[in-house]
Formats: sequence, structure tokens, C-alpha cells
Amino acid sequence: MTPKEKAEELVQKYMMNTPVGFHIEDAKECALITVDEILESFIITIPKHQTEYWQQVKQEIINL
Repeated sequence: MTPKEKAEELVQKYMMNTPVGFHIEDAKECALITVDEILESFIITIPKHQTEYWQQVKQEIINL
């Protein structure tokens, strides 16, 4: 899955699983928090290419 596809998937999941009135910007913020948690949780053990992937996902979320 490309970083863009993953970004879209994460945002869409938040949009589909939250109450009415939850806006795309809210979903993007939640998705960014998720990615930050992934990066922080595995900073020591995650391979460099995975870190780069998640950084790209983060940028794609911002770009949505």
C-alpha cells in the first residue's frame, strides 16, 4: 500500500467510525495522532524504511 493509500484509508476509517458532525479535518487530526503514536512507539525497533514510510503517510494526510 502506498503512503497516499494508507493516509486515505486512515482518514476514511475515522470518518466512518465517528459521530455525525465529525469533519474531515477532525479525521485528519486523529489520523496524524495515530501515525505519531506509531512512530513514537517503535522509534527504537522500527526499521529505517518503515520510519520513512510512516513519515510519508503523515505528509499525505496533511496534503488531503
